[in-house]
Amino acid sequence: MAFPSDLAIAKAATLKPLLDIGSRMGIAGNLIEPYGEHVAKIKLSAIEALADRPRARYVVVSAVTPTPLGEGKTTTTVGLGQAMRHIGRSATVAIRQPSMGPTFGIKGGAAGGGFSQVVPMEILNLHLTGDFHAVTSAHNMLSAVLDNHLFQGNEAMLDLHNITWRRVLDVNDRALRNVVIGLGSGLDGVMRQTGFDITAASEVMAILALSKSVKEMRERLGRIVVGYTVAGKAVTAEEIGGAGAMAVIMRDALKPNLMQTLENTPVLVHAGPFGNIAHGNSSVVADLIGIRTGDFLITEAGFGADMGAERFFNIKCRASGLIPDAAVVVTTVRALKAHSGNHTIVAGKTLPDALFHENPEEVLQGGVNLCKQIENIRLHGVSPVVAINAFRGDHPSEVEAIRQVAESMGARSAVCTHFVEGGWGAVELAEAVAEAAEESASFQFLYPDDAPLHEKIETVAKRVYGADGVDYDTKAARQINTYENNGFGNLPVCIAKTHLSMSSDPTLRGAPTGWRLPVREVRASVGAGFIYPICGDMRTMPGLGTNPAAHRIDLDAAGEIVNLS
Repeated sequence: MAFPSDLAIAKAATLKPLLDIGSRMGIAGNLIEPYGEHVAKIKLSAIEALADRPRARYVVVSAVTPTPLGEGKTTTTVGLGQAMRHIGRSATVAIRQPSMGPTFGIKGGAAGGGFSQVVPMEILNLHLTGDFHAVTSAHNMLSAVLDNHLFQGNEAMLDLHNITWRRVLDVNDRALRNVVIGLGSGLDGVMRQTGFDITAASEVMAILALSKSVKEMRERLGRIVVGYTVAGKAVTAEEIGGAGAMAVIMRDALKPNLMQTLENTPVLVHAGPFGNIAHGNSSVVADLIGIRTGDFLITEAGFGADMGAERFFNIKCRASGLIPDAAVVVTTVRALKAHSGNHTIVAGKTLPDALFHENPEEVLQGGVNLCKQIENIRLHGVSPVVAINAFRGDHPSEVEAIRQVAESMGARSAVCTHFVEGGWGAVELAEAVAEAAEESASFQFLYPDDAPLHEKIETVAKRVYGADGVDYDTKAARQINTYENNGFGNLPVCIAKTHLSMSSDPTLRGAPTGWRLPVREVRASVGAGFIYPICGDMRTMPGLGTNPAAHRIDLDAAGEIVNLS
């Protein structure tokens, strides 16, 4: 019999009332705001109400460099959270809210998979409580205020050729990447070139994820830089009168969302910053609540450990003040075979037959990527655990090869079958994580706040990516100088590069050496609190493929959602 679809499994789930889930977390009913039957928001006053409870062990789930095959990082995060109950420990899971652009594009849903899912998965993947729409509206409110400011005389003296604030939508629509606005009569605004990004790439989304209170969010929104004068002075949202309206739109969105897994483990779902341009982690407020709700708080960082985990350590932990106790690096046999560089794998295309042939030597060859990602965790003084996400057809010799790689790096490893077995399938992983979290923590940031921006960029490039050095385009060097002159030099860096390679070249597998990181442009997310150098051709508005999920997702005759995976 065929294995049931994720949606079929999710619809068969027996869910508990969220007041009961909240009670198990120590959250009183008056702090929970129901949004329908199976979703709720948690009031921010829960942070103070829970302050006297014990602090949970803090675990981040990362991975090897992603491949088109998918490594099952969210599924592993959920499975690990469920598994804690089976070893007599309690856990809360914290994940990002998925963007509907990729959901209707090629990625599909992001609620986990199989018997390790967040439910109801269709609600999670489609709208949830409207936080993404609030971000879209707040972002575009500032865009409207900005263009009205230009139309009404441009008192701030913004240089029309150096306006950095664009517009956003939560869709994949390549036609909107570059647009000209203000066409028509003189009453239709100032004509200029701009464009759209996907909502997950909005600085407002990053602010939502990094703020600890409404007051702090309001301050961060005011610090957003919308552009620069001819003299290079930054102009902020506060200066043009846009920040207050944005804060009003975002007020309720700052409350994290409460859901549950198939096994009724509590899940905090909140924010969804882009994993390439922003820091790619769920919210600080969710973690400040979750850290007091059980024995473990398990969160997930986007893409590989060189990206999401590095930003978790150096951006999110800086903002939250929380210190991680352990990190999981998810890998698969197929992923390491892909990192051997011996196979051509294209998302949505038939996989090559050779990928399924028993070949432990090929796993060891691709294992250099796993070794580097383990090293990247250890650079921050955190104990790594390798989660071997098992698939049907994996050969025992290949699984053993991954264990050898982990052992050679002094890291614990565990084979996981949580996709088909739920929490029971991740018990070995839960035990390994619990052991790793008990080791004395020596967490450290990769660089100090007061280091120059060049030094911060080069530290990440050399120590995390394995680059020989960094090459700056003239434009990028000039922008760094502008930011430091405007007082932004103390901010951490969030390097925007391909997620498909440790390097800036998406075709390079494994752990490339002998290359230099090219920085072609540097942008400032001052409200969010980081500088992001852009390395290579980064798309902030994805496009739809030949056969996107949007062609299949539909309603059946009974009005039920079908073909959402």
